[in-house]
Amino acid sequence: MKPSATLNASLPTAVAGLSERTVKAGLLVLLILAVGLAFVAKGYQLFQATMVVAYAIALVGLNMLTGYNGQISLGHGAFFALGAYVTGILMEHADVPYWATVPAAAVVCLLIGYLFGRPALKLEGLYLALATFALGVAMPQLLKYKHLEAWTGGVQGIVLMKPDAPWGLPLTQDQWLYLFALAVAVVMFWIAHNLLQSGTGRAMRAIRDHAMAAEAMGVDNRHYKSMTFGVSAAYTGVGGALSAIAVQFVSPDSFTLFLSISLLVGIVVGGVGTLWGALYGAIFIMFVPNLAEKVSKAAPWAVYGVVLILLMFVMPGGVVGLLRKLQAWRAARSH
Repeated sequence: MKPSATLNASLPTAVAGLSERTVKAGLLVLLILAVGLAFVAKGYQLFQATMVVAYAIALVGLNMLTGYNGQISLGHGAFFALGAYVTGILMEHADVPYWATVPAAAVVCLLIGYLFGRPALKLEGLYLALATFALGVAMPQLLKYKHLEAWTGGVQGIVLMKPDAPWGLPLTQDQWLYLFALAVAVVMFWIAHNLLQSGTGRAMRAIRDHAMAAEAMGVDNRHYKSMTFGVSAAYTGVGGALSAIAVQFVSPDSFTLFLSISLLVGIVVGGVGTLWGALYGAIFIMFVPNLAEKVSKAAPWAVYGVVLILLMFVMPGGVVGLLRKLQAWRAARSH
C-alpha cells in the first residue's frame, strides 16, 4: 500500500479519536457548569433546574423505548406517577430515607414495566400506542381508588418534606436536592450510554430497524422488547421519584395524560434515538409552556402549538439533529 493511501486510511480513525476527546471534554465542562449552577442560582431557579434533571432522566428512558427500540408509548406518564408515588408512600408511611426511595422506585417500575411489556408484545405500532394510552388514562383514576386511599391519600395526595443536606454540608435544601438529582442523572446517563453501546443496545436497534431480520439473526425479540420496556419504565420512575421530592407533593391530578404527551414531545424536540437529546427535551418541557403562558394568558396552548410546529419545521431531527447538521457543515467548509 502506498504511504498516501495509508495516511488516508488512518484519517477517519484519527478524526474519530479527536471527536471522542472533544465530546468528553465538552461533557466535563458541561458537568462543571451544572455543578456550579447550584452556587449561582437560588430558590425557584434551583427547583426548575432539579425538575429539568428529573425530566431528562425520564426522557432517556422513553427514548430507549421509542428511539432505540421502535416501540411507541403514549402512557409513560403512568410510570412517572408510579415512581413519584413509590417515593411518597415510602417516605410518608415507612419512614424510608429519600435517597433510598429512588432505587426502590426504579425496581418497582422495572417490574411493572416488564410485566406490562410482556403481553403487549402481541401489539405493534399504533396498537401498542393505544394500549399505553389506556395505561396513561387509567393511572390517575387508579390512584384515586377508595381502597388505596390509605396509602395514596386519594385526591388529597401526599405532602413530603424536602431533605436537608447531610454531614453538615453548608448547603441549602434546594442546593443539596439539585446536586443529589444531578448525581443520580450522571449515574443514569452513564448506565444508559454503556447499555446502548453494548450488545444489548445493538439488539435493540436491530429490532427497531427490522424485527424479522433481527429474529432471523438470533435476536430474542420477546426478551429484548420486554426488557427495554422495563428499563424504560425504571428510568421514568426515577425521574418521577426525583420530581416528587422536589415538588414535595404528589397527587393524581399532577399526572394527567398531558404529562405522557409532553414526554413524547420532549424526545422529538431533543432528537429521537439520541441520548443527549433528553437534556434539550427536558428544557423544552420545563420552560416552553411557562413562556407560552407569559406570551398569551388567553391562549397559551395555541402559542405552545405554534412554537412546536415551527421547531419541527426548522429542526425535523430535533435539536441534536440540527447540531449534527451544523457540525457536518462546518467540517465540509473546513475541507
